[in-house]
Amino acid sequence: MTDCEEGEGGPNSQGDGIPKESCPFINSAATDVEKSQQYDSKSMALFEEEMDTSPMVSSLLSTLANYSNLPTGSKEHEEAENNEEGARPSKKPVKAPQLGTLMGVYLPCIQNIFGVILFLRMTWMVGIGGVFGSFIIVFMCCSTTMLTAISMSAIATNGVVPAGGSYYMISRSLGPEFGGAVGICFYLGTTFAGAMYILGCIEILLIYIIPQAAIFKIEGLEGPEAEIALLNNMRVYGTIVLSFMALVVFVGVKYVNKLALVFLACVILSILAVYAGIIKTAIEPPVFPVCILGNRTLLSKSYDVCAKIVELDNETVTTKLWRSFCDSESLNATCDEYFNNNDVTEIQGIPGVTSGILAENLFGNYLEKGMFLEKRGLASNVDPDSPVSNTNRYVLADITSFFTLLVGIYFPSVTGIMAGSNRSGDLRDAQKSIPIGTIAAITTTSTVYMSCVVLFGACIEGVVLRDKFGEGVNGNLVIGTLAWPSPWVIVFGSFFSTCGAGLQSLTGAPRLLQAIARDGIIPFLRVFGHGKANGEPTWALLLTASICEIGIIIASLDSVAPILSMFFLMCYMFVNLACALQTLLRTPNWRPRFKFYHWALSFLGMSLCLSLMFICSWYYAIVAMGIATCIYKYIEFCGAEKEWGDGIRGISLSAARFALMRLEEGPPHTKNWRPQILVLVSVDAEQNVEQPRLLSLTSQLKAGRGLTIVGTSVQGTFLNNYTETQKADQSLRKLMETEKVKGFSQVVISSNLRDGTSHLVQSGGLGGLKHNTVMVSWPHNWKQPEFHQQFRNFIEVVRETTIASLALLVPKNISSYPSNGERFTEGYIDVWWIVHDGGMLMLLPFLLRQHKVWRKCKMRIFTVAQMDDNSIQMKKDLLIFLYHLRIDAAVEVVEMIQSITDSSRGSIRRKNKPTLQPQHSKEEGGSPADKPDDKAQLIYSKKTTTPSSHTPAATWTEKKDAGKGRTQSASTPEAGRDFLNMKPEWENLNQIDVRRMHTAMRLNEVITKKSKEAKLVLLNMPGPPKNRVGDENYMEFLEVLTEGLNRVLLVRGGGREVITIYS
Repeated sequence: MTDCEEGEGGPNSQGDGIPKESCPFINSAATDVEKSQQYDSKSMALFEEEMDTSPMVSSLLSTLANYSNLPTGSKEHEEAENNEEGARPSKKPVKAPQLGTLMGVYLPCIQNIFGVILFLRMTWMVGIGGVFGSFIIVFMCCSTTMLTAISMSAIATNGVVPAGGSYYMISRSLGPEFGGAVGICFYLGTTFAGAMYILGCIEILLIYIIPQAAIFKIEGLEGPEAEIALLNNMRVYGTIVLSFMALVVFVGVKYVNKLALVFLACVILSILAVYAGIIKTAIEPPVFPVCILGNRTLLSKSYDVCAKIVELDNETVTTKLWRSFCDSESLNATCDEYFNNNDVTEIQGIPGVTSGILAENLFGNYLEKGMFLEKRGLASNVDPDSPVSNTNRYVLADITSFFTLLVGIYFPSVTGIMAGSNRSGDLRDAQKSIPIGTIAAITTTSTVYMSCVVLFGACIEGVVLRDKFGEGVNGNLVIGTLAWPSPWVIVFGSFFSTCGAGLQSLTGAPRLLQAIARDGIIPFLRVFGHGKANGEPTWALLLTASICEIGIIIASLDSVAPILSMFFLMCYMFVNLACALQTLLRTPNWRPRFKFYHWALSFLGMSLCLSLMFICSWYYAIVAMGIATCIYKYIEFCGAEKEWGDGIRGISLSAARFALMRLEEGPPHTKNWRPQILVLVSVDAEQNVEQPRLLSLTSQLKAGRGLTIVGTSVQGTFLNNYTETQKADQSLRKLMETEKVKGFSQVVISSNLRDGTSHLVQSGGLGGLKHNTVMVSWPHNWKQPEFHQQFRNFIEVVRETTIASLALLVPKNISSYPSNGERFTEGYIDVWWIVHDGGMLMLLPFLLRQHKVWRKCKMRIFTVAQMDDNSIQMKKDLLIFLYHLRIDAAVEVVEMIQSITDSSRGSIRRKNKPTLQPQHSKEEGGSPADKPDDKAQLIYSKKTTTPSSHTPAATWTEKKDAGKGRTQSASTPEAGRDFLNMKPEWENLNQIDVRRMHTAMRLNEVITKKSKEAKLVLLNMPGPPKNRVGDENYMEFLEVLTEGLNRVLLVRGGGREVITIYS
């Protein structure tokens, strides 16, 4: 986070598509007059030309000093209130944040951490899990939040944290994708927390305060029917309370904030009452008798006296308990067998901290649903054959309990550690207050929780601890039985605290959603960024209440708690990840004021969060991670582009640097070779690409894999033509996006296009990640005089790729190539394999057929046999070779006559002038040993007369060329590679060029005959002569060779093997 970043709701975070957040200090909106006044009388003439873009240090510091990070909507809210009070000459200035550590961070964290679980489920957890098990759960959860708080403190003190708190920190540290995913998880967690608090509030109301208010009567119902009635009551009342709370939040948040201290006072008083009651038990334990039949706990409503019979006026009288288990009041009535066989015992529900009951409660006692709550150590006479009856007289376990369930239910009681950072906009010094206040609050609450685990186990009888709803102690809240001076202190205190926590959740969650929506990273949420005139998030509140209603419909506190545990754990995990990444990557901007952090602690916290997620509920964990992944992918593909200087970008840079260093260790193995293509395109005067189908072919060839660089050159100088360069780069990027080419664009400026192209070939790529293949389009108008320079540039590219050992791909008639949207339903890709080029001709059709455009095409391979070759054996060998290469293709061997007939010689001679200019080429030299056969290969007949001064045989170079031509005329590398275009300009050809032209004609005849209807023809491409005088002849050869073919891809290997038969 930098000082130049704006918070959610700033002018540049409205989803406007601006990739970078603006800086309030650079390029400010001051007018020219203001600037001139600002710099008048300044002795800074040396820098006056830069004043428009670079402010003076004094103005920068004054802007920083006046910077205010007010919370979202507060400024608009105060201005709206001022307007309501009537127009005034000058508006009251918005007050700067004034909250300190105690009021701004510590107490809000205390209020959010202490909550419904402490009052409604803590004693039950100790009874079920035992003191040891519960202590481990509390320690794990508190350690997780403490480690998260350390990581959060480091992030929060690394720069100014505007309003938005935790979401802002995560998104700016991990980027928009992670930030959006975690922000939504945090929002859902906060929303479900609101549902949990409301359910807790209704549970307290209907079970402990006014049970008679139940709409669905529970009296007289047993088992599942009673459970369903209770859940329906929760749903009805929960919906009513949710609607009321949403209305309160809608009317005005200021009422919620004013009541916050009242709710906090309720929480603190309740906890103090519990500690006071624990101290009192050591002196005088309260009287809370529990009636036990055998070892089974009895419902308090099923008896009046804990006895079967009592003596009344010297007469034995049966009690209500007797009547509950027997068919009549008489002493000889038929009673329940278990009732007859076991005695009734009355035990003290709260024996006191000095009673030694701790030893009995040390270990867990997990129960199946419907099991009896049994007292350890008491005898029980049970007939295993007799059926269980009168179960509605006993206290039963309402759910099946196990260790991981307890973790999921308990964890929400340690959430709320973000309350301080969420109020960062209200803090006087957020960087100081957030670490101190948050860590102090977690230390306080952890101490309270751990001490409560031990003290509850030491004070309260085990069967009472396991009695979730206090059914054995006259329907009292179990923790309330311990409180002093009265159980009602806890009942009302917990009721108001849960109401307050629910209101806080319904206040915070919509603002969090509004912050995410205003960032614009999730397009479909933008509507929730709008609100009332004063900034209140109306639409976000409506969505929050709707999601909260889902939790209300679930209706069970024990079922909702693990859901929100998942979302909070996900959020905490990414806070730790953000801190660990920033620390390990050592980004220059990572300079937190809070120094007591370490990447190992962050990783430990992250591991604990991940472990707790799967401990709580593996299927909920998978669902939560699935939701986060979907949101991540949605933002990645559809979200707005944002550059926040996040840690993920730092990971990418570090990973790229590491990979590039590894690539430098040596060239890739043949098995790993793939075409890394530099596509050379030209742009018109408007900087638009002239050959867009080149990128279509690249996309089909690459299928999105490997390196692709699309390069072009602009003529001019860097100072004068930089704007054109930017425009050309944008044009390239747009076309690459349209054609789905994943790669990079590169534009160079040079005094001439020839040098610019050369620079691209030389300097494209970085380190080991360089191109090994160049693709350039065929210059189709090269014969016209105004395009002569174009074809000369093309030939220079061919020469440069040969020197640099780069493969070369030249598509001819590129405009006829298919777009990415077309599909060939049938047809052939024909490969004319004249010379071995390292396997490029075999590999390219295979890669093309991976793409959906060419997938239905079949591959055919043609090769040329000379006179001395056994064509049948060649075909067998080629089939075996293709079998080992795992390439499916049809094979055909074409035979060509080696020598040239006299008739063809005459026809060629008649088309040529009697004077030919010999070309001297060192490249085309042969060995002197070939000289005796020179005469047999001369094009000209002995009867032909030529001026002696121009006789080609007169020079030794031509003799050597002629000798070499013996084996080149048909299919040797030189003769077979020198071909391509079709215009009968045979003037100025020497005998070597005439032989080449004849070879091109013969090959063209064969190729057009065999491959006229092919969808694509791949040919070997010869290298040009080093002597530049013959460039035009070279182009003619290629034109002749490819005449009459629709799509031709000329291929020139890079001098290394690119395909192998080995695994």
